[in-house]
Order: sequence, then C-alpha cells, then structure tokens
Amino acid sequence: MSVRITIVGAGPGGYIGAIRAAQLGAEVTLIEREAVGGTCLNRGCIPTKALKASADAMALAGRLSEFGIRLEGAVRPDIPAIQARKDKVVQTLVTGVRKILESYKVRLIEGAAEVLTPDRVRVQPGEGEAVEVAGDRLILATGSRPANIPGLAVDGTRILNSDQALVLDAVPADMLILGGGVIGVEFAFILSQLGSRVTVVEALDRLVGLPGVDPDSSRVLEREMKKSKIAFHLNKTIVRTLPEGENRVRAILGPSPFLENPTERDRQEVAVSAERLLVSIGRAPVADGLGLERLGLDRDARGWVQVNERLETNVAGVYAIGDLLGPSKIMLAHVATAEALVAVENCLGGRRVMDYDAVPSGIFTSPEMADVGLTEPEARDRGLDVRADVFLFRAMGKPQAMGEIAGQVKIVSEASSGRLLGVHIIGPHATDLIAEATLALRLGATAADVAETIHVHPSLSETVMEAAHAALDAPLHRPAAKS
Repeated sequence: MSVRITIVGAGPGGYIGAIRAAQLGAEVTLIEREAVGGTCLNRGCIPTKALKASADAMALAGRLSEFGIRLEGAVRPDIPAIQARKDKVVQTLVTGVRKILESYKVRLIEGAAEVLTPDRVRVQPGEGEAVEVAGDRLILATGSRPANIPGLAVDGTRILNSDQALVLDAVPADMLILGGGVIGVEFAFILSQLGSRVTVVEALDRLVGLPGVDPDSSRVLEREMKKSKIAFHLNKTIVRTLPEGENRVRAILGPSPFLENPTERDRQEVAVSAERLLVSIGRAPVADGLGLERLGLDRDARGWVQVNERLETNVAGVYAIGDLLGPSKIMLAHVATAEALVAVENCLGGRRVMDYDAVPSGIFTSPEMADVGLTEPEARDRGLDVRADVFLFRAMGKPQAMGEIAGQVKIVSEASSGRLLGVHIIGPHATDLIAEATLALRLGATAADVAETIHVHPSLSETVMEAAHAALDAPLHRPAAKS
C-alpha cells in the first residue's frame, strides 16, 4: 500500500512537495485554503515581477532617445491594463500548476485545514460540510503573511501592506514606504518608474541590511536610488502618523530603536506627507486555526515552527517547510521548494539533510541584486583569511551595448587557496548571473576554476569571469596598476 502524505499549503513548497511525492509513488492529498501557488505565485514573487516588467518598460520608453529611437507623444502608464496583464500572468501559471497536480493524480482539497492528530486533518471548504483526510505523514507548508505593527494600523486606504499595494488602481502621486528591506526597495523602484514620488524609511544604517547582502552592494543600490530620485531616510522609523485630509497621511519620523547612541541630529523629527503609506516590515506565520497547539509542536516565541536538519518537527510523522519555519532558516520561495524535496524523501524513508550553505537570493530592484555565500564582513568575522575583488559592469561590452552599466560583481575568496566563499552582484540580470556562482560554491570551486571557464562574448556573464580573474591578480579588462 502506498504511503499517504497530506500536505497543508499549496505554495512553492507545498505543491512541489505534492508533485515529488506523487512521482515517488505516494498517495498525496494537498490542502489549500486560499489560492494554489500560495503567496509567491498570487501575492508575491510573480505579480511583483509582472508589475516590474511594466515599470521597466516604462523606464526604457523614457530612455528611447539614447538608443536612437524617436517617440512622439507622452508615455503614460495604463494601470488597469498593467493590472490586467499581471492577473493574466498569475492565472496562466496557477492554471498550469493545477494541470500538473491533476496529471499526477494529486487530490486537491480547497478549504481551511485543522490538524486533529498527526494522521488526521479536517478541511472546511468555503461551502458544504467539512471532510476529514487520513494520512501516514503530514507536511505543514502554510507560509507567512505581512506582519502587523503595533500602533500603525493598516486600513487598506491610506496605510497599505504589500498585498494591498499589488492591487492599486492608480499610481499614488507620492508613496512613503516603511521598511527598506527586499519588499520595500522592490516596490520603491516599481512605483518610482511608474511616476510616483517615493520616500523609503529604514531603521538600519543601510538599505537591504540583511546579513547575506554585502554592504558594498547596499551602497551601490543607495547611489542608484538617488539617481532615480527615490528619497530615503536611514536610522529612522515612523513614531506616529496623522491623517492629512481624506486621501493623505502625514508621518513623523524619529530615531531608530536600533541606534545605540543617537546624535542630536538623529533625534530630530522629520515630517513626511504622502498619498499612501506602504508598511513592509516583517512577516508572521500563517498558523491561525491550524490546531498546532493541540499537536504540541515546538514553536518559538513568535510562533515559527521548529524543525531538525531533516525538517522533522518534534512530533513523529509531522514535517514543516517554507516560511512557516521563520527567519532562523531562509524565507525564500526557492528554499521552500528545496525543503519540500528533502521532506518528501524523508517521509518515504530517506535520510536527507537540508543544506543551506549555497542558497542564492535575488532582489528585483533596478539594477537587480543577487548574493550567495558569505559576505566580506561575515567571512572576516569567522576569522578566515579572505580577499575581496570587484569588477564593474561598465568595463564590459555587453552592458555598454545594453545601456545598463551600473553595478559590480564582488567575489569573496580564501586568500591562500582561491576557494570561493561568496559572490555578490548588483547589476543587470544579477538574479540570473548568480546561478553560476551558486553552482561554483556548491562544488567547492576556486576563482581559478571560474576564470579558466570560457564564457560567451559578448555577455553579462563575462563580468563574473573578470571578477574571478581579478581575484587572481590578473584582470583582463582593467588598466595595469601603476608601478
């Protein structure tokens, strides 16, 4: 008899897990209470990239004269058409996922799940009576949602969360964004390119101050934001908001709670007025109504589910993957997918361990940012003997031909052996270029391995090769150092 696997949540972890389990011969039931594809496909990765594609097209249209193209008349965004295109992209992909699940005979039940025991889940559809699902293994993949901030109530009108920002029916004349992390800076560029005056407020001392993002990449991003006329305030937070008429909000900025010794200038309050305020700080687990307390699952103080290296919870037969694990792991869609493959194989008797050593990240700003491995500060903090080498996009032919010369590739390597420790890219198509670096890190490659690999000319990938040559003290497209 086939092993029965029940998966709660049909996001990029859940639905991929269902497909893989079916491929391995399991009898699979997949439960989803909102939309197949989860946050990533419906309210995150895909719709934001569809909006970004429109915003990029708008930005390119404004630069057509640089390419010798004459455009008569004004270029304006058609927001209903942009939203319709975004929705069509999402629906096409959702339909595709549904068809794949059907082809593998995955039983899809749409409704709210409540875990009764490790081997029984009750599902309440939107209409009709509840059904119970029996299984031998259970995988929880319910994801996360935008976190609420005390004292800053999201009302969907003046104050928005990231879900609501995706369905704007008009471009705000001005937008204030609280949070200069991944979501905040992505929306900053999208809205700015579509014609909004954008201001970002970030509590840290740099934008995208994540541990895996190299500080040099943040500095380049800040420079490009200034060029794009996107304003930002670092070491600041919103201390209070005031309505300003019917359709505006006035925010008072004060010193960040993370500042240890704020100066007098830091303490000075700044007032910013905007048509809309987007709150993009943090995520919270989607666990309400699931019955996790009844199961006795180990969870941390914020409600994130705890697992071991095999993605097992403390309850036998119950696994958890994806955003539900929280920031102690890595909250990215492609990580959830990788975790799903590990969890499914372990459900079927495997002994796989999840490896987080070579996980790439992508941030879809303009230009894009991408990282894998250790940053230079992280490597030095570990006491490693490292060197860091940078190569600029502007030095190569393909970026010049494209008119996309901003950015750099930074390679962090072990000084003695040349072993790659981290690669950090900000520039055109950085999120595509990082794949080569990720494979190199996974295979334990050295800078010499990358430098001696023949790359297509002209291509953007040559910048990675050139950074590797720089790490060998032999850059090819850089003037010789003065003796």
